[in-house]
Amino acid sequence: MSRFLFLSLPLTGHVNPMVAVAKVLLARGHEVLWAGSESFLRPLAGPDAAIHPIPLRAHRGQAERGLDATRSRWEGYILPHTKYTRKGVEAAVEAFRPDLLVVDQHAIAGPIVAHRFGLPWATVASSAMELTRPFARGLPRVEEWIQQQMRAAWTTAGHPGEPPWDLRFSPDLVISFLGEDLLDDPAQLPPNTVTVGPSIAPRAPDPDFPFDWLDPARKHVLVTMGTLNMDQAAHFYPRVLAGLEPLGEQLQAVVVAPQGTITGEPGHVLVRRPVPVLDLLPHLHAVVSHGGANTVNESLVHGVPLLVAPIKGDQALMASAVARAGAGLRVSIDHSRPEALRAALLDLLDDPRYAEAARVTGKRLLAGGGADAAATALIQLARRSGSSSILPERTTSESEQARETPA
Repeated sequence: MSRFLFLSLPLTGHVNPMVAVAKVLLARGHEVLWAGSESFLRPLAGPDAAIHPIPLRAHRGQAERGLDATRSRWEGYILPHTKYTRKGVEAAVEAFRPDLLVVDQHAIAGPIVAHRFGLPWATVASSAMELTRPFARGLPRVEEWIQQQMRAAWTTAGHPGEPPWDLRFSPDLVISFLGEDLLDDPAQLPPNTVTVGPSIAPRAPDPDFPFDWLDPARKHVLVTMGTLNMDQAAHFYPRVLAGLEPLGEQLQAVVVAPQGTITGEPGHVLVRRPVPVLDLLPHLHAVVSHGGANTVNESLVHGVPLLVAPIKGDQALMASAVARAGAGLRVSIDHSRPEALRAALLDLLDDPRYAEAARVTGKRLLAGGGADAAATALIQLARRSGSSSILPERTTSESEQARETPA
């Protein structure tokens, strides 16, 4: 059996698909260790997950949009996260001695550490952001700037010269949690990409969510703009609520937002955070979203159409893909007035073609095999890679100790 070390950015939408894969690997008898924040990972990975603790580093929110958001993402988040976590990842490798690292596409401390120890690594991509190299195709100066950032991370870690590969893409295996229906140009994927589609596992239930509040005689809508986007979506929520206000006899809406950020909501609107999205989706008829990859994946898998108001990053690609599939509509987060939002939502709810397209698209996404297919690809890579690691073999007692790494 093989040992897999998982490393992700501390973002829920990045970790959740990896958790589903980790659970499949564990069920097949393999060993899995996470490197990262105990406080962040424990609620997502579960009470029995083995975690090598790396303290969570605070980072500022990303209010920028467009190309400014790309610069902020790399300079303000990816590179500091790489520098801050690298030593902790090295310690995890030395303690656990994995056969393979499973690395979030932008957790580039993973490939840097893998190179140091002579270990193979696999890239996992939870979103379309940079997956098909859109900057290389349309904005080569931006792509070159990103390459410069990765070279800086490489030399900061003490390696001379340039990385032997693009740190965002393993030379051995890239796993995409998006199906080709949701990619702007699947032909641009790296040739070693396995497109598995949505990787979803059951999550801990929320015993406090008032499911009995849902009226079976009315339709139900979820409004969620992502946990990191509240600042940029703050002006959008009031317009959504104004659009929903006259629809109380027709529908109920669950709005994901911290308590106190939205006031004066009508009786048919429930404001909560968090929300058990997977448990709620079977009750929903539409989702209003920023176009986060996991929200789109999970909605389509449940046959729920989307009204997408993209904010930044790959969300515009997601919005276009949903509209292209006929599984929803795209609206402007900045310029859509309440009346237009209401009209678009009613169109989504009243025209059965959107829900049918969502169901068809969801089935195609599931055909990729999800977490099972991803786990199979990782196991095959671990088996054929062997190991050129500089680490000595572990003793049985060391193996048991690593498997029982405390939280």
